[in-house]
Amino acid sequence: MMKKLALLFVTLLIASFGVAQDIYVQCGTIIDTQTGKKLTEKTIVVSNGKIKSMDNGFTSGSSKDVVVDLKDKTVLPGLIDMHVHMESEFNPSTYIKRFTDNEADVAFQSTVYAKRTLMAGFTTVRDLGGSGVNISLRNAINKGSVVGPRIYTSGKALATTGGHADPTNGMRSDLMGDPGPKEGVVNSPEDGKKAVRQRYKNGADLIKITATGGVLSVAKSGQNPQFTLEEIKAITATAKSYGFTVAAHAHGDEGMKLAVLGGVTTIEHGTLMSDETMELMIKNNCYLVPTISAGKQVAEKAKQAGFFPEVVAKKALEIGPKHQASMARAYKKGVPMAFGTDAGVFPHGLNAIEFGYLLEAGIPVMESLKAATITNAKILGMEATLGQLKQGFIADIIAVNEDPSKNVRTLEKVAFVMKDGVIYKNE
Repeated sequence: MMKKLALLFVTLLIASFGVAQDIYVQCGTIIDTQTGKKLTEKTIVVSNGKIKSMDNGFTSGSSKDVVVDLKDKTVLPGLIDMHVHMESEFNPSTYIKRFTDNEADVAFQSTVYAKRTLMAGFTTVRDLGGSGVNISLRNAINKGSVVGPRIYTSGKALATTGGHADPTNGMRSDLMGDPGPKEGVVNSPEDGKKAVRQRYKNGADLIKITATGGVLSVAKSGQNPQFTLEEIKAITATAKSYGFTVAAHAHGDEGMKLAVLGGVTTIEHGTLMSDETMELMIKNNCYLVPTISAGKQVAEKAKQAGFFPEVVAKKALEIGPKHQASMARAYKKGVPMAFGTDAGVFPHGLNAIEFGYLLEAGIPVMESLKAATITNAKILGMEATLGQLKQGFIADIIAVNEDPSKNVRTLEKVAFVMKDGVIYKNE
């Protein structure tokens, strides 16, 4: 324990004060997620938060440098999860907490989830909807005040009145009010433009819309289309002007199709997609973010009396069990696949269970790893600096005890985590 604390102190010292030390990470096996090749006996030299070189054999630099022995581990780039909710974690009291928790309560709890996510080997995440605390959490992590993954966040997701991300769903009539673009509720193309500009003003990194009903909102439908094509086009066109991509939550096929036609970059969930929509996604290079874990978890929790409100439990039992089979169909069809989990719907830190579910759906582990690194970095516009162990790239490095292509569950027990050249975990 003392050795681990000392190593963390040294790496933090290097990051904070620029002490002229390099870190030599001696790797038994490295998985190149771009090619799928496995490279043996390599040393990754890390300097000032970036990969300085990839050396053959086990090198150790000078006496002033730090050496990390991962000779018996399998080493990979830090993983990227494209769909999380860092502000929350669902439990039976989630719905009442909307009325009892202060913003500060949400903020403090989010730091716990952030650290847990990083320690699970996910060095970058895309947060797709919260109250706005997620923007402050991102900033605190970037400043070094909080330990957590690199966050790209949508801030508050966009909905229609009564739609999946309407913040007043399920409330008493005197509390509902009439939320608008500032609160993330859109009912016209003009509202859509204003809502995007508000997200820009708030400091978001991207836009999320709820193109269909959802499972966990206190509303009747989990799949009906909730935006018009004109509204979606107004949102995506405005988003492009501000340098944003657009992610679309979608379970039902009609709303999903409208989202793809409207120009979104990713479809989140995609549970009930038709072959026609799959072909449309291929044609438009629109990526599917599977989140099988969420479907599995909500269907299981819905069987527990009182875990969800009745209206939510009904939707969870209807939609959740269909999710994995749809992902298998989409993969066979050739739909571009990213990697995301919807962590927060289930406990943060368990993100890697998604790899096992994807394997069950017929998606090889090496392809899922490529999605969770190369593909996700590309969608984030960070393909030149994230997602690979390569000279000049940001030093996000993780290690596991076994070859994940032979035992996928090893990804659930990450032994080593480095982010931005700082070691946060070394077992």
